[in-house]
Amino acid sequence: MSKFKPQAVSQFWAIAKLYWLEGEKRPAIVLLLLMGILLLGNTQVKVFLNGIQGDLISALSSRDSNRFWQGIGVAFLGIILFGCLNSAYGYLREMINIYWRRWLTAHFLGEYFRDRAFYELNNFDKEIDNPDQRISEDITNFCQQSVQFLVNCVESIFVVVAFSFILWSISPNLVLVLIIYSLLAYTITIAFYGKKLTRLNIEQLRKEADFRFSLIRIRENSESIAFYNGILPESRKVKEIFNLAFKNFQKLILWSEIYLNIFKYQFGYLPWIIPALILGQQVLSGEIEVGKVTEAGGAFGQVAFSVNLIMYQFEKFTKFAAAINRLYVFHEYFQRPKKPNADRDKIGITKDNYLGFRNLTLYTPNYEKILFENFSLEIQPNQSLLIMGDSGCGKSSLLRALAGLWKSGSGEIVRPELSEILFLPQRPYMILGTLREQLIYPYNHTDISDEELYQVVEKVGLSYLIERFGGLNREQDWSEILSLGEQQRLAFGRLLVAKPKYVILDEATSALDLKNEEKLYNFLISMNTTFVSVGHRPTLKKFHQVVINMSGDSP
Repeated sequence: MSKFKPQAVSQFWAIAKLYWLEGEKRPAIVLLLLMGILLLGNTQVKVFLNGIQGDLISALSSRDSNRFWQGIGVAFLGIILFGCLNSAYGYLREMINIYWRRWLTAHFLGEYFRDRAFYELNNFDKEIDNPDQRISEDITNFCQQSVQFLVNCVESIFVVVAFSFILWSISPNLVLVLIIYSLLAYTITIAFYGKKLTRLNIEQLRKEADFRFSLIRIRENSESIAFYNGILPESRKVKEIFNLAFKNFQKLILWSEIYLNIFKYQFGYLPWIIPALILGQQVLSGEIEVGKVTEAGGAFGQVAFSVNLIMYQFEKFTKFAAAINRLYVFHEYFQRPKKPNADRDKIGITKDNYLGFRNLTLYTPNYEKILFENFSLEIQPNQSLLIMGDSGCGKSSLLRALAGLWKSGSGEIVRPELSEILFLPQRPYMILGTLREQLIYPYNHTDISDEELYQVVEKVGLSYLIERFGGLNREQDWSEILSLGEQQRLAFGRLLVAKPKYVILDEATSALDLKNEEKLYNFLISMNTTFVSVGHRPTLKKFHQVVINMSGDSP
């Protein structure tokens, strides 16, 4: 993070090569080659127009009317061609950007969901802040700015080569001064501003993401905050987080708008003066036309800007370096061993057609606390088990281990493939989608008819939703519309649609009245399904063949 250029370049290449060496690179390479051809043509038009500008000044100074009007006509044609070329390469640039972004987003989403990395990132591994921002915003910024800087660099090379020949033909001294000027500008910019601005931009991205996340938490928990009347503490906390971003931004604008700009603007105007200083005596003595100073000034400015691209766009470069760093750290997380405790014992998984625990010893994910020791139990097909106990005794932790979410410990868990098990948590996950999509989640039962789904909705007592929303195909934010009890009934609807062989219920009827609870459990029993329930209510006992009571303190 502290070394600006070498680290930023190596981090950039680690991300860029995923697409350009391993991904679907052919369409993008074709577009890149076409864009290079257009940039080359664009540079030639710039050289042409720069020469026409010098001719116009010389024509005016010599009062040559024919030469002047002929130059005006040619200049208009050049301007039209310049506009067409710029528009075409701008279109190709954005096409490369969206192709790259599409592939890179799909790649990181694949890594995010692989081996349930999203679960570990959002629950245990706090070193990676705001993974949602890294996928949605940082990838977008990375692709846009990468393509833009690539275009700028290629264009700069073309400009330097083309206009350096013009400068050399006018006066070799112009090229020598230009080299010295550029080396000074580059060295001062990197040495004095690189490290500081890059660090401040990385901090700003993180603090802005923290502020946005604090607002998302308020939106997601608005009802609870309102019940607690927690307006003052929530408002105070959000303002504190924003003030951290505000203070860092104050430092950022001080360095970028004052310190950097003082240097940048002073150096930036020198290309207007240097050609006149070098060529002034030759013009005054009549050795060259006055238009040559104009032509040299234009060429010197073009080359100076291209060579010192880093100085002129340094604030953008530091923001880009910050985005590269965040994305690189995210990428590296998926490449390295996931846990510092990788060499410690892990719970083994055996695939079979029943559920069981053999000498299970379970820890919290960080191995700080033991939850169970040498726990053994078997649930044969078509059996039912109820796990009861005080809140915090570890009932839900056992289900997390069964689902493969918690693996810290020893012993063995016997279960079928996860695709054969349906988990019903206390607070069901409501996807953003239609009622049909809610009912078939997490599977894709595209062959199920509307009539079958109507019957399922009626069985779980939610038929009024069909009338209320005009059928099954209206998209809603169901987590906001439905009460927790309605969401739990809808989750049982998913069970009736999926017809799984095994069901795990974690307080899945806690928000239901006893009548609806009995109704839904009777549906479950009639399906001849093997199921395990976690719950507090004594009324659950009658629905299960085996009941165990647990005690102790655990998550």
